[in-house]
Amino acid sequence: MNININEIKNGMTIIIDGKLCLIEEFQHVKPGKGAAFMKMKLRNLRTGALVEDTYNTNLKIEKARVDRLPMQFLYSQGDSYVFMNNETYEQLELPESKIQEQIKYLKEGLELTISMFEGEILGIQLPEKIEYEVVETSEAVKGNTTNNAQKDAKIETGHIVKVPLFINQGEKIVISTADGKYAGRA
Repeated sequence: MNININEIKNGMTIIIDGKLCLIEEFQHVKPGKGAAFMKMKLRNLRTGALVEDTYNTNLKIEKARVDRLPMQFLYSQGDSYVFMNNETYEQLELPESKIQEQIKYLKEGLELTISMFEGEILGIQLPEKIEYEVVETSEAVKGNTTNNAQKDAKIETGHIVKVPLFINQGEKIVISTADGKYAGRA
């Protein structure tokens, strides 16, 4: 479906110059002299590359229909990760290369979303915040009470996160998947 470039929104998926892209940011610019133009920050959904470019405002672009399927992470097997469709119970296997950045957050039973375009898997979207159990952490050192003192803690996925000194082994914490930082106790 073709739309006018003036109808775009942040988060919209489009096909521009033959590339499948997500609009991260855009700005309509009307200079004092000359024609108006659209400045866009686009993320290529196949390569992950971020591109900033300008486009004429009378351009027609193709809006892409990306399906978002609710899935559940089941288990990993070697270099592949198995997910189950929550509606049809079909299983889907993804290679490690497709989800490299998100692997550290995957735990069995985690509910997430998989994006697909015309049968091609683009990637996974994790929940904004996920609860984990701390499996290993060092004891707080007495006298180490500077502002925002933190220590390393290993969560159940094996990922290491900086946490406040009062967090102990066995506690449940919440981690933000956007930046990978401690967000609070569960």
